[in-house]
Amino acid sequence: MIWFVLALMLLIVLMTVLVLRGENLAHLDRDDFPKRDYTPSPGHKQVLETIREMSRSARELKGKARLMALRRHMDGLSEGRKFVSQFRPSGAGAPKGEWVLAPGVNIRRRVLYIHGGAWVAGSPRSHRTITDQLSRVANAAVFAVDYRLLPEHRYREGLRDCQEAYQWILEHGPDGPGAAEFTVVAGDSAGGSHALVLIAWIRDHGLRQADAAIALSPSTDLTLTAPSNRLNVKTDPLLGPTFGSLMRVPLPVLWWLSFFGMRLSPSSPLASPLRGNLQNLPPVLIHASDSEMLLDNARRYVNKAKDSGSPAELETWPGMVHVWHMFPDMLPEAEEAFDHIGEFLQRVEQD
Repeated sequence: MIWFVLALMLLIVLMTVLVLRGENLAHLDRDDFPKRDYTPSPGHKQVLETIREMSRSARELKGKARLMALRRHMDGLSEGRKFVSQFRPSGAGAPKGEWVLAPGVNIRRRVLYIHGGAWVAGSPRSHRTITDQLSRVANAAVFAVDYRLLPEHRYREGLRDCQEAYQWILEHGPDGPGAAEFTVVAGDSAGGSHALVLIAWIRDHGLRQADAAIALSPSTDLTLTAPSNRLNVKTDPLLGPTFGSLMRVPLPVLWWLSFFGMRLSPSSPLASPLRGNLQNLPPVLIHASDSEMLLDNARRYVNKAKDSGSPAELETWPGMVHVWHMFPDMLPEAEEAFDHIGEFLQRVEQD
């Protein structure tokens, strides 16, 4: 009996180290990227108060009630904001989501946008401040996919929704059937992870690849082994209060929790695009704040992509909140970030 117990313990240890953790990627912690040098604008304080309100709205709640409160608050972020775009539901027979159309955009240019929210919250409505601006700077029709979320659905089902939405926008626009001339896959945070997983899936399945990909403060590695996951807990006003306490839990425990919660290993490329094959990918642009917990996730992804021969670039902003792009009416830095996205897409088309 004791030999059986010892063998079982050894098996668990081996699975934890070799399967759940995966390869040590510390060699990717190079930081030779361009950095912007300035003090955050006064609007940053207003953004921080908005974040505190979101935290207060669910502080006394637990379980499903807490999750529902978070979802309501995120959807409410678009209320009272000014938009230049029209928002159209996708309609019958189409993937669930909405089209976002800035005035005069070329509807044969299309962006698939995948919202963030830790895969448990968020929607096309909650991220309209991003898709509104993205349609404008990309001169494109943006399709914001309303993919299935945890815990009501399996993680893989949300990925499948994104795959189907991408294939659909290749041949359908906001006015009906019609082939796309130029396509972009984009997303933020958890949605940024889905976007990076998606471009690898497109390559592996021999589909028409996106012309470019954009990931805003993306999650790229659920093993949580990058240094900033811990070093930036106190400087990240959004993710720090929410996930900082998890960083005190031993990593092997977190890996097993992730395994059972998402039904796949945290080192799987489906959950951690950083740990997949990054060869032969389209040009990728990643934005991150130098104070957020996911900073090194972004650095590691771009370094590995470049080492693999894929064009990738990272631009960091000092002192910004996680996905500051959601506040273009409060932060000049958000407007600056969207202008940079527009410049990136112009360079992609010229190359």
